[in-house]
Amino acid sequence: MCGIVGIVGKSNVNQALYDALTVLQHRGQDAAGIVTSHDGRLFLRKDNGLVRDVFQQRHMQRLVGHMGIGHVRYPTAGSSSSAEAQPFYVNSPYGITLAHNGNLTNVEQLSQEIYESDLRHVNTNSDSEVLLNVFAHELAVRNKLQPTEDDIFAAVSEVHERCRGGYAVVAMILGYGIVGFRDPNAIRPIVFGQRHTDEGVEYMIASESVSLDVLGFTLIRDLAPGEAVWITEGGKLYTRQCAKNPHYAPCIFEHVYLARPDSIMDGISVYKARLRMGEKLAEKILRERPEHDIDVIIPIPDTSRTAALELANHLGVKFREGFVKNRYIGRTFIMPGQAARKKSVRQKLNAIELEFRGKNVMLVDDSIVRGTTCKQIIQMAREAGAKNVYFCSAAPAVRYPNVYGIDMPSPHELIAHNRNTEEVAELIGADWLIYQDLKDLEDAVREGNPEITEFDDAVFTGEYITGDINEAYLNKIEQARNDASKVKTQAVSAIIDLYNN
Repeated sequence: MCGIVGIVGKSNVNQALYDALTVLQHRGQDAAGIVTSHDGRLFLRKDNGLVRDVFQQRHMQRLVGHMGIGHVRYPTAGSSSSAEAQPFYVNSPYGITLAHNGNLTNVEQLSQEIYESDLRHVNTNSDSEVLLNVFAHELAVRNKLQPTEDDIFAAVSEVHERCRGGYAVVAMILGYGIVGFRDPNAIRPIVFGQRHTDEGVEYMIASESVSLDVLGFTLIRDLAPGEAVWITEGGKLYTRQCAKNPHYAPCIFEHVYLARPDSIMDGISVYKARLRMGEKLAEKILRERPEHDIDVIIPIPDTSRTAALELANHLGVKFREGFVKNRYIGRTFIMPGQAARKKSVRQKLNAIELEFRGKNVMLVDDSIVRGTTCKQIIQMAREAGAKNVYFCSAAPAVRYPNVYGIDMPSPHELIAHNRNTEEVAELIGADWLIYQDLKDLEDAVREGNPEITEFDDAVFTGEYITGDINEAYLNKIEQARNDASKVKTQAVSAIIDLYNN
């Protein structure tokens, strides 16, 4: 779950890239990077941290040029080292920089091929650098001094042939233009749009439509599965289907949690989808607990607010804001390590006692992943005087790892793995628990675009869209996750302890 952006403008794009990354900050808080091109040279700034911290005035002044790409990163099983901040760069052919959202599932095979057959060196553990080298190699074998759109699209086609997994990519080819492309299953999101200026038409590619909106670009559309868009430095736009067997199966968890509610993804309003999730939850509660005694519906800020509001409306129960959020604490879901998540919850939320005391409270969250956060929040509700605490998840039980770029790689970290609803309720301390049914979730999202008949919902079903995931692969990424977490958790815990003391 990273954020990507690319802009071909008519004047300096540094500020526009910065603003776009700020809008996409929810997609990654670990690192940020921008690279621009001007007069045959690249200008790069990237480092660990939030966008506002990575880019100071002196950095922005150096990022000259009317074409550039940017990235906000959040780590999955890999390192959070600044060496893996994006965009990445290779000098041959032409000079190419690339930013990537997603995860390649055959990265080990590709790394070996790159070294043994393509004769290329990869300097980090990032699959984004592997993807860049695959793309660069496929462009290099075209053996053209000046690449055409046919060359660009042919290279993307070969990337699709060699790479497996979920990926949305922007890449800048020095002196020629920016290409964006999407994996053949459309798992990870990517859109493109345009705006008219006095100097001419400018184009933008990004992870979410909201970043286009904020910068005054008009959304043209999402890239289709396997499709690529090529925007020349002079401002000509080309699109082409580059996959042999494209299949529309976007990640449904984008609508549950990852995306901003004001985004449109694959023709579906994230906000409207979340409203419909609330309606479906209300219908399920009325079916299973028609004599419920819920006094008040309280969302866990912020992602669940939309579903919770519609849930309250359909149940005819009061909706109240029972928690005040400290907006200077990051999203706990994407913090690296359980120690950081545990210690940040009470710094992040504080209960308004008047909304809890003596009441039967229904807490609503977008999903339950590890259970760490909701367990502490339920305890906070009880300490604030709630008589009973019920819990409602706008998503089904998350029981399986995600392998396409979301930080859910270890099944043993998932509280619902090999547990039923009652067991999860007991572990998190809820009096009772309601999960959204998978069919209801998919219906709620699909209503916005009936042409999408399938979603990547592997975290709920264990059925992986790419068809190349087996037990050996899952065991391997779990081990990688555990090894990385040991180091990461110790470091983060030490920093938090130092700060608290």
